Amino acid sequence: MLPCFVETPLPLEDLEVEWKRIDSETLLHLWQDGESRPESQNQLYHERAHFFTEKIAQGNFSLLLTDVTSKDAGVYKCTVYTKLDSGETLIEIKEIERLIVSGSHVISAHVGEDITLNCSVDSHLPPENIEEVSWKKIDEDILVLFYQEGQILTESTDKRYVDRVKFFSAEERNKGNFSLRLKNVRTEDKGLYMCLVFSGALSANTTVEATYLTHVIKRKMTAEEP
Repeated sequence: MLPCFVETPLPLEDLEVEWKRIDSETLLHLWQDGESRPESQNQLYHERAHFFTEKIAQGNFSLLLTDVTSKDAGVYKCTVYTKLDSGETLIEIKEIERLIVSGSHVISAHVGEDITLNCSVDSHLPPENIEEVSWKKIDEDILVLFYQEGQILTESTDKRYVDRVKFFSAEERNKGNFSLRLKNVRTEDKGLYMCLVFSGALSANTTVEATYLTHVIKRKMTAEEP
């Protein structure tokens, strides 16, 4: 919500309220002749910028902006015109921060196989902004692999996973791919894993359950068997 209001309600006759983005003079929304004028909106804000219509008469000209993205960061101006006067206020939307981490939820494997535990960081973040990534086996509180400030710190890896885990290439990590490659799966590897990512004050995670599938051998029945 972008706030804009007056303490004393204004007469609706000849009242005009205009919301613009000042860096581009883009029109977000307009109130004119006693009603909203959505047809005058810039297409980028069509069906995203809304007045609280029922509160206009009370002097509340705030704007509700929905589905905000990083492109909405900037300075906005609310200008109120009457027949005798005008006034304005500026509102800044600072950089939109978000951290989204996603991955697969369940993966199955046989003993001895190699598997990939997926972890993908929203690619809008520059690589240098990803400060830490840790993979843990959370049902046993075991650190599997740790990444900090561009370095993979293998000395932190629990001895059970030494020489069996690795990230993908630096090129892939720069794209936000922090999936974990686990070689030569063992029965004790079954369990719940978490990929935890830190970027500044933000953190997010995804979990993957590794399950173990046994080989089922069926005995072939002959025609003579009952």
